Amino acid sequence: MEAVAESGTGGGASAGGPSLLYLVKRTELAVRARLEELLKPAGITALQYTALTVLERHDGLSAAQLARDSFVTAQSMADMVRTLENRGLIRREPHPRNRREKVVLLADAGRRLLAEYAEPARRLEERMVLDFDEEESARFRDCLNRAYRALS
Repeated sequence: MEAVAESGTGGGASAGGPSLLYLVKRTELAVRARLEELLKPAGITALQYTALTVLERHDGLSAAQLARDSFVTAQSMADMVRTLENRGLIRREPHPRNRREKVVLLADAGRRLLAEYAEPARRLEERMVLDFDEEESARFRDCLNRAYRALS
């Protein structure tokens, strides 16, 4: 990875510029940095925010599933769940079908935080595709989804 950082072209770069892998990673890091700046006043990280948004869409997940859907390890998620639960942003309850397992649920405070940051997050997304027209933006989203499916 050092060669990628030094040259800015990444392995396998075409004559036309950096590799797609490099471009995707560079974009991901830029998004994460902007999201960290945006969320600083809330006292949460971009990864914690991601976990909360996952719960907003699919409440009542196991910690293991939440980790997979939030792109973190199970150990990282265990720490994150404790932190978010201590802040009152999530809660854990027994699984409705398996009392030995717990599910993670978004608490009211977590819903309020997401509502407060919904508009700033939307503006960040808009900033990312500012130079795209509506069709390009839709196509970009579609291309990212297709690339993900191809690798999943």
